[in-house]
Amino acid sequence: MADIDWNLIKSFVTVAETGSLSAAARKLAASQPTLGRHIAELEQALGVTLFRRGRRGYALTEAGSTLYERGRAVSEQASAFSLLALGSVEAIEGTVRIAASEVVAAYVLPEMMTRLGVEEPGIEVEIVASNQVENLLRRDADIAIRMVKPAQNELVARKVADIPLRACAARSYLDRRGRPLEPGDLAGHDLIGFDRSDEIIRGFAQFGVPLTRNAFRFRTDNQIVLWEAVRAGNGIGFGQQPLADRDPLVETVLPDLALPTLPVWLAMHRDVRTSVRIRRVADFLYEELKRYSAGAASGANSAR
Repeated sequence: MADIDWNLIKSFVTVAETGSLSAAARKLAASQPTLGRHIAELEQALGVTLFRRGRRGYALTEAGSTLYERGRAVSEQASAFSLLALGSVEAIEGTVRIAASEVVAAYVLPEMMTRLGVEEPGIEVEIVASNQVENLLRRDADIAIRMVKPAQNELVARKVADIPLRACAARSYLDRRGRPLEPGDLAGHDLIGFDRSDEIIRGFAQFGVPLTRNAFRFRTDNQIVLWEAVRAGNGIGFGQQPLADRDPLVETVLPDLALPTLPVWLAMHRDVRTSVRIRRVADFLYEELKRYSAGAASGANSAR
């Protein structure tokens, strides 16, 4: 048992995932007889039958299913070890595709990517402004910044932080209309909110402030348009605190208002997390987003 070749485990995992020797052989660039021999050797060493062989291919037995998850972990660790060994001679270069919400993609990532370009000039980045987790499942992105924890088993996610949300408005608007002192004062102000979603209306109701859709003078479901409406002085809206804090045009109001936080998750597909290039960008994003969420200046310069 102690002398089992990890290549046998790799073959076992690949056959389990593909369901046949032929598909596994194509994926591993090996021959079918070699993979068949690997499975037989592993079954003999373990003393169990791992697959039921049939016309439709290879199906895991109960014993095989039990060993599959552990085998996949061993295979991934071995692959990561190989990449680490190659890291000293492998240049960190190539393209990394990042999916993020519209607000993060437009207002947060460009500055961070400038610093990444200084640290890793060989890495090219592609930004996808989208809230769909399916980006990772379809391999439309290598890394995704999400405001909910992905539930799909194919994805691995790392919690970064919780971003506070705040009521805010342009200083020009507040100078013209006055600053609210309590939640009830918001009813007398021009408000910015969603078009179809009733999320903000339900939030106001929790504070005892009944509103209808018509209470929002400016309505949109596009997050970028919503934030620009705040900055332009259309009224009081809601946004990420670190985004408001670094904008000289915007001022936070009612700072004690108990608003929910926005969780930030960094996610990627299991199949790409051992890539040296992608791991480098993921680790960079984790540290940068953590500083951003805390309201700290990222990198060498202030966010202002």
